Amino acid sequence: MRNATNSDRLTLLTALAAAYCIASLVHFVHNAEYLAQYPNLPPWLSRSKVYAAWLGITAVGVLGLAFIRGRYAVPGLVLFAAYAAFGFDGLGHYALAPVSAHTPAMNLSIGLEVAAAAALLFVALRSLLRHLRP
Repeated sequence: MRNATNSDRLTLLTALAAAYCIASLVHFVHNAEYLAQYPNLPPWLSRSKVYAAWLGITAVGVLGLAFIRGRYAVPGLVLFAAYAAFGFDGLGHYALAPVSAHTPAMNLSIGLEVAAAAALLFVALRSLLRHLRP
């Protein structure tokens, strides 16, 4: 994408953010609806807290998009990078219990979220570096 226009980059970032948003929603919905089946989650965690966390995380991405579309690329890209970084938090499930303790659906929802977050983070950071170079 060396010769890509700003419009092309924005389209790619928006598409990756949408993909991550959907993957994240799938993971959080699965987590909320099957909370009791996820191994070793803290007892204070509730369905409503899982959904509230998703809304808070997603707000960061929406704010990043608003900044970028409002011509504030650097703060928007920083917010997109932060938004994407939240996607790696799903790997914390494996700090609580091994992969084998999770169902295939759990592992798939975690894996899709992490993969989408990684793609968004890579492109957001690459775009940020382009904006910061003199």
